[in-house]
Amino acid sequence: MRSLLTILFSLVALVVSAGIIEVGKDKNTKSLKLGVSLAKSGDTIMLYPGLYREGNIVISKQIQLIGVGNPVLDGELKHEMLTITGHNIVVKGITFRNAGYSSFNDYAAIKIIDAGNVRVEDNNIINSSFAIHIANSTESIIRGNTIRGNNKSEHSSGNGIHLWKCSGMLVENNSIEGHRDGIYFEFVTFSNIVKNRSEKNIRYGLHFMFSNDDNYQDNIFRNNGAGVAVMFSKKVTMTRNHFEENWGAAAYGILLKEIKEGTIRQNTFVKNTVGIFMEGSSRLNIEKNVFMNNGWAVKVQASCDENTFNFNNFYGNSFDVSTNGTMTLNKFSGNYWDKYEGYDLDRNGVGDVPFHPVSMYGMIIEQNPTTLILLRSFMVSLLDKAEKAIPSLTPENLIDDKPMIKPHRL
Repeated sequence: MRSLLTILFSLVALVVSAGIIEVGKDKNTKSLKLGVSLAKSGDTIMLYPGLYREGNIVISKQIQLIGVGNPVLDGELKHEMLTITGHNIVVKGITFRNAGYSSFNDYAAIKIIDAGNVRVEDNNIINSSFAIHIANSTESIIRGNTIRGNNKSEHSSGNGIHLWKCSGMLVENNSIEGHRDGIYFEFVTFSNIVKNRSEKNIRYGLHFMFSNDDNYQDNIFRNNGAGVAVMFSKKVTMTRNHFEENWGAAAYGILLKEIKEGTIRQNTFVKNTVGIFMEGSSRLNIEKNVFMNNGWAVKVQASCDENTFNFNNFYGNSFDVSTNGTMTLNKFSGNYWDKYEGYDLDRNGVGDVPFHPVSMYGMIIEQNPTTLILLRSFMVSLLDKAEKAIPSLTPENLIDDKPMIKPHRL
C-alpha cells in the first residue's frame, strides 16, 4: 500500500511541476535552443510561428515540442536540425527544411538515437537527404508526416524514414516522395508499416532487409524507380497494399529475395513490369491478390520452393507466370486466369482441365530476352497454341489444378 501511495504522489508531483515554455519572436524565450535548455522533464515547449536557424538542437529530456501555426526550422543545408535521445519525447506540428548533407555522416532533419516511446507526428520535412533517421530505438511512433526529398541521384540522396536496429515501431499514415528509398527497415523486428503513401522515390518505395516478424498493410507504393524490395527476412505479413506503376528494366511491384514463412494477402499489383519477382523464397502463402495489366504477373525462380498461390485473380497481364527452370516445387490452385480456355461441364465453378500458366513464348524470353520484340506477332500465337496441344518446353508440373471459371470476389 505504501509503495502504491508513493507512486501516486510521484505522479501528482510530476503533473504539478510540469510547465509550458513558449518560444517565439514575441515571447520571453525567443530561441528554441534556449527553450530546450530551460525545460525540465515533463514540460511542454510551444514553438510559435517563425523561422528558426539554430543549427542542431539536442533533446534528451522527457518533453513535448509542439509547433503552433507551422513554425519552420531551417538547417541552411549545413546542419542536422533535431537530435532526440532518451524516452517519452514528442515532436509535433513543425516544418523542417534544408537539412545538411554529408557523404560520411547520415545527416537528417530528425535523428532519433537510443530512444524509446518517442512520437514524431504531423510534421513537414522538405529538401532533406535523410528526413527521419532512427537507430537502436524501441516502441516509437512515426505518424502523419509529409516528407518531400530533394530527389538527387541515388548516391547523394538518403531515405525518407530510415530505421536501423529497432523493435516495436509503428510507421503510419506518412506521405513520402523524392528520396532514395521511401521507407527503409534494417534489423527491425515486431514493427508495423500502415497506411503510408510512398511514391516517386529514386530506388524503392520500401526497402526491407534482415527484419523479422513485421507487418505492413494498407500502404500505396506507386511509381518508384525499382518498386519494393523485401529481402533476407522471415515471418513478414503483407496485406492490402497497392503496388502500382513501377516500370523499368529492373522494376518490380515487389521483389522477394530469401524470404521465408511469410504471407502476401489481398494486395493489388497493377501496371508493374513484374508484379512479384521471387528468388530463393520458400513457405510463402500468396493468396487473394489481384494481378492486373502487368508485364509479368509473377516470376518464380527455380530457387523457390513450398510456396502456395491460392485464390488470386489474374487479368490482362502480358505473361501470368514465368520461371527459369524446367520443374517447380510451388503449388498453384484455385486461381482465376483470364487466359484459361477450358470448360466446366459439371458447372461447379472450377475448370475441368488444369491450366498451364507458363507459355512457351515466356520460356523463350527467359532464355533470349531480345525475342520480346515479337510479342504481338502471329508466329507467337501459333507457338503458344502448339504448346497447349503438345506440351514440351513449359514445366510439366507448374499447373493450376483447380482453375476458376469466374474471378474471385476479393
